[in-house]
This record gives sequence, C-alpha cells and structure tokens, in this order.
Amino acid sequence: MTGRPSQVPAIRVADPVDSLRFMFAVGIECSCPVIEGNVRVDQLRDTGHYEMWKTDLKLVRELGLRYLRYGPPIYRIWTERGKYDWSQLDPIMSEMRRLGIVPVIDLLHFGLPDWLVDFQNPEWPERFAEYAHAFAERYPWVRYFTPVNEIYVTALFSAAFGWWNERLMSDAGFVTNVKHCVKGSLLAMKAILDLRPDAIFIYSESTEYVHPGSPDLVTQAHFMNERRFLSLDLLFGHDISATMYKYILGNGITAEEYNWFMQQRALKTHCIMGTDYYITNEHILKPDGRSIGAGDVYGYYVITRQYFDRYRLPVMHTETNRTSQFAVEWLWKEWMNLLRLREDGVPIIGFTWFGLVDMKDWDTALTKLRGTVNTVGLYTLQRKARKVAKEYRRLVEEYSHLPISSTKFPILTA
Repeated sequence: MTGRPSQVPAIRVADPVDSLRFMFAVGIECSCPVIEGNVRVDQLRDTGHYEMWKTDLKLVRELGLRYLRYGPPIYRIWTERGKYDWSQLDPIMSEMRRLGIVPVIDLLHFGLPDWLVDFQNPEWPERFAEYAHAFAERYPWVRYFTPVNEIYVTALFSAAFGWWNERLMSDAGFVTNVKHCVKGSLLAMKAILDLRPDAIFIYSESTEYVHPGSPDLVTQAHFMNERRFLSLDLLFGHDISATMYKYILGNGITAEEYNWFMQQRALKTHCIMGTDYYITNEHILKPDGRSIGAGDVYGYYVITRQYFDRYRLPVMHTETNRTSQFAVEWLWKEWMNLLRLREDGVPIIGFTWFGLVDMKDWDTALTKLRGTVNTVGLYTLQRKARKVAKEYRRLVEEYSHLPISSTKFPILTA
C-alpha cells in the first residue's frame, strides 16, 4: 500500500532539545533475524505486540515516559523495491502521536526482508536508503532514528558465530557484514537528512570487553578489544589501528572503501552514541578457545568511558535489563553508574530499560524457538507490572528535574 495515512491532529511533542530534560525511555523488543531452516524470528509477534500494541503504548505513558525505542517490522512493511505496506504501522504511529510518545525508530533490527536475502548482499545498503527516505516521507514528524541496531552484534551473530541470517563463520563474512551495515546506515542518514535536516541518529551498540584468561591470551584479547570498535570506527570516521587496517584489507574492505568511510565523518555531528550494557557484555577468553561470561567486572562506568573517550559524542544508555529476580538491583546499579559518569563530565542524555515486556528465547540468542519466556521486562507477557516497573517509574519521578546533559555538546543545541 502506498497511500498517505489519515490526517492526525497535530500534537505538540516534547523534545529534549527544546525542553532540556533527560531522555528516560523504554524499548519494545523487535528483533527479526532469520535462523536455521529459514525460519523468521519475530519478537513483536511472539510477545503479543501485534495484538496488544494499544495496551503497550498506554503502558509507556503510565510509566511516566515519553521516549520509546520502537522497531517497525521491516520484513512486513518493505515487500519489494519501492513497495511498502504501511497498513499495520499507520495506526500505531498515529496512536503514538496522539499520546505524545516520541519514538526513536529502529529501521533495521537484526533482519532484512526476504527479498534482500542477507547482509552479505552488496545491493541492500543502497536499497535501504530508499526505505529510510520512504519512512521519513511517510512520518515527517519523526526526528529520532537508529538506522541499523547493534551493527557489531548483527555481524557477530550472523557472520562470525553462524547463528543468524547468512549463518557464516568467517572473518570475511564478519567484515563484509559490518561494511554493509555501516554503509547502509550512512546512506540512510543522508536520505533522512534530505527530508529532515534536524534529524538525530541514536546508534545503539553493544559495549563489550574481553578479558584474557591467561597471559598467553593477552594479544588475542587485545585484538578482540580493537575489533569491538570496528562498526563505530567506520560509522564515526575514527581511524583504526594498523593491526585492524591489515585485518579489514584482508577480509573484504578495500583501501578506497575505507577512505570513503573516513570521508563521511561530518555526519557524526547528527549522532548520539547509544551504549547497550548487560551482565553478559564482558567475556573471559579461555585457553581452549572458548569465551565465557565474566559478569560485570568493569561495569557500565568503565566500559562506557572507554567508548566515550574514543568518540567524544553525547551518550545515551540505550539498552539494559536483567531477569526479574535481580532487576531492581540492576536498575539502580546502572543508574548510579550513569550518574557517576555524568558527574565526571560524560554527557549522558538518556537511559533506557529494554524492554517494556518480557521476551522469548533470548536464552539461546534466538537460535532455538522453544517459547521460553525471559523475564526481563518491566511487565509480563500478560502486561502485569513487575516490581522493577514500579521502581523505574519512581526513578523517573525522582529524577524528572535532571537536565539533558551537564556538559555542552554541539548536537544538544543543533
């Protein structure tokens, strides 16, 4: 369907740049990769959002929030090149606007439409820019976007671990996936900026760290800790090390392509660096080649500081959660880390609990669809509030006076 949506009465939507208030947010899990057997995962479907979207949007406001990380199902909307079916999304977007919810739109969250096959396809970045342009044209009131969610994880799970989409296990596959995801992001930014010059792009990325499990693994851990930055280095035009340059030249990125990425660095003035941190983000590299969870050895403070010192961009904590047994403690722990970073001069402008409701099958990284409920939501799948929902609402109320940032950065007054 290509018709225009019905007219919605204009409602003044709160904007962090206008109001200079902190961006408290929540996310609705929307992952849609393809796994073994060409099975499409759809977390919006499996968590009941397609039937309960009105309730979900109401819950966002009941939490005292305006900001919502939301990923429309790209594979359902973008049916073929130049053809889009907006019929399912139009009423949802209209209701967001009526309620005064400010969406941060995830244009691509771990999966492409079937007709584009997978992330190794060199055609998809250019086509994706067309989709971004069409989206921005359809919903011109949307200002905040995440063009491609968690590029590093998309590439790692799809092309290094062999779990999703192209299901490769190679350095060449990983580098090519990163290359295409970054290129698609940059082209999408340009396409949106052509229509909305004041657009802001919040790049949600998994902030990781690898600890060596023995002295013999220090060099390998160092390489992996350089590789974790590759997606953002290319995205923000940050020159990489000689070791990483040799790595990408040998695995799918030419010198000319690398120079093109570096030439796009002016686009970073429209960007916020979204940092995702879970208790699973730190790893210990073992002598037998395995990588196991380390827990929060360094924690959000130390690792976010590493990313900020590298890119010097405003920061938003764009994802975190923990199972219901530990959720309240984890919420306050993340928040105290965030406050300490702000006090130490890091311009953190927002915080997000991800997600609004429980998820399914993330215990197997979506590789086995058993219907296992992961109790990480503010609400159950029956939309019943957990204790952490009440704590998050209290946190938002008590810190509602918090300014958007304690540090002046150009993007905050753009």
